[in-house]
Order: sequence, then structure tokens, then C-alpha cells
Amino acid sequence: MNDRRHEISQALGEVKTRIKSAVEASHRQLAEVTLIAVTKTHPISEVKILYDLGVRDFAENRDREGREKSMEVDGTWHFQGQIQSNKLSSIATWARTVHSLDESRHVPLLAKAVPVSKRISVFIQVCLDPQPRRGGVLPVLLAPLAEMVNQYPSLKLEGLMAVAPLGENPESAFSRLANIHSNFRQQFPDSPYLSAGMSGDFEVAISHGATHVRIGSSILGSRTYDR
Repeated sequence: MNDRRHEISQALGEVKTRIKSAVEASHRQLAEVTLIAVTKTHPISEVKILYDLGVRDFAENRDREGREKSMEVDGTWHFQGQIQSNKLSSIATWARTVHSLDESRHVPLLAKAVPVSKRISVFIQVCLDPQPRRGGVLPVLLAPLAEMVNQYPSLKLEGLMAVAPLGENPESAFSRLANIHSNFRQQFPDSPYLSAGMSGDFEVAISHGATHVRIGSSILGSRTYDR
């Protein structure tokens, strides 16, 4: 375990250094970027190591895994996986933020599922792929979905989320995203954040305005369900 702690500590430090360099190169402030550790498929022992190392934001793709881990580790828990209607009631109990809203039918279901006295932050996932394979709503449909989210007091619209299309240069994808995000902020100035960038492209995402980066393998190594 001490060896694993050392590995994680070293990898986390390297990621933080890279974030800092990307922020400085973009003439931004470090406080503008939130690091979210994606812990999917990794054991709770490694989540606890991250917590001991100062990480407080964690993300999961699956409801069950997020629910179980959030019961053992405090922090801000994010859901970033594909939304299933029958999982929303559970997701609403443990997730503070949902990054992957991309269907209007899920909005009232999520709002209704939010526990009393709780408010869930929401990012709308925008599709950057002309042939959608990784979820998301087309840019032209962002405003109607955002307006729907804003109708519910239990939901707080934070901004947009996106994943660079498979096979596309992240520079091209995130440059396009920056323009979409700029237009969105003009329409919804109270929702200025941008969740974009993963292990392979977070520095590019930061250069194009990402405020939340979701990083897994660069911190915890390759994922495997046999860990």
C-alpha cells in the first residue's frame, strides 16, 4: 500500500504541475480550474489515498460505484456517465454535480429526484461529433435545454461539458467548443463553467477555457475491473 500511495502521490503531483503550466500558458489563474479525479473501477482504498493527499472532487461513471464510494469518502462527488432514467433517483442522493445531461426527458426526472434541501449542479453535455458516439446534444439545441433546466429550483445550471470526438485533434475540437461556450455564456451568463479535458487532452482543454478537468488514468493508471 505504501508503494501504491507513492505512485498515486507522484502521479497526482505531476498532473497538478501540468495543470499549473497550462493555466499559466493561457494567462489564467490556477483557482479557475477544478481538478476532478475520476476513480471509476479503482478500489475505495485508492480513493482514500487521494483524499489523504488533498483531493476533494471525485467522479464516477456508474451509479452503484459512485453511491458506494461516496458513503465511505467525503468530498464533492460528480456523476459523468451516460444517464439512465431508472438511475436518476439514486444518482440524486450522492452526486453533487451531474456532468452529462443531454436529454430533455431527464430534466424533470432529475429535478423531482433531488432530496429536500439539496440542489444539484448540472452541466449540459454538448456533442462535438457530427456522428454522435459519445453522447451530447447538438449545439443548436443547447438553449432550449438550458432554459428547461433553469425552470427547476432544485437544479443549478453550471455550464457545458464536452468530450473531444474520437480520432479528432483535440485542438480542433476544443477550439470549436470554445466558440460554442462563448455563445452559450452570452445567453446564460449565470452558467459560465466548462467541463472539458481528460487525461489525454486536459492541457488543450484548459487553453480553450476549461474550468473543470476530469482526470483518471494520469493519476491512478489504467483502469481494470480486476483491481
